[in-house]
Amino acid sequence: MTERVDNEQELAKKFENRPAIAVVAVLLLLALIVLILFDRLYPHGLGPRQPIPFSHRVHVHVKKISCLMCHTQVTDSARAGIPPLQTCILCHDRIIRTFPYIQDLRRHYDQGKPIVWERVNWVPEFVYFNHSVHVQRGIDCGRCHGNVAMMDRVVAAHEFQMGFCIQCHRDSHATHDCFTCHR
Repeated sequence: MTERVDNEQELAKKFENRPAIAVVAVLLLLALIVLILFDRLYPHGLGPRQPIPFSHRVHVHVKKISCLMCHTQVTDSARAGIPPLQTCILCHDRIIRTFPYIQDLRRHYDQGKPIVWERVNWVPEFVYFNHSVHVQRGIDCGRCHGNVAMMDRVVAAHEFQMGFCIQCHRDSHATHDCFTCHR
């Protein structure tokens, strides 16, 4: 009889930790689900957060606005440039004026205060790169910048290092002269 009681006590001891193990397992499962959902809701690979959200996907893909509408300098300047607020106001003087971010944009414009955007693409200082030369030769912007038309927050598609540029020049049968980029 005591042997039976001892067996029952051993069995009870084995099962007394099961609820705690089950709770830990459920919590780990919930944590895993949250991490999976978090990655879907807030995907990695987004570009830097900007002071005023701007979706290239909406403006370029959905609204079919040409890159040249905003980046007017790209055809005759070394830099593509960030459009001045006046360019935004051309449309947003009439379109979705009451949207909070557009109101913030208007405040900056009315007060003459610039918006300090987070830079996305970098070319080293010792490299000379002229956007206009590439645009005038018909090089698609997406070749270097990726499919910006589908980006809500722009992310750098490539790291602009010499190997990337040289390979593009080879593929395009362009010059490999060092002084083209290094002056």
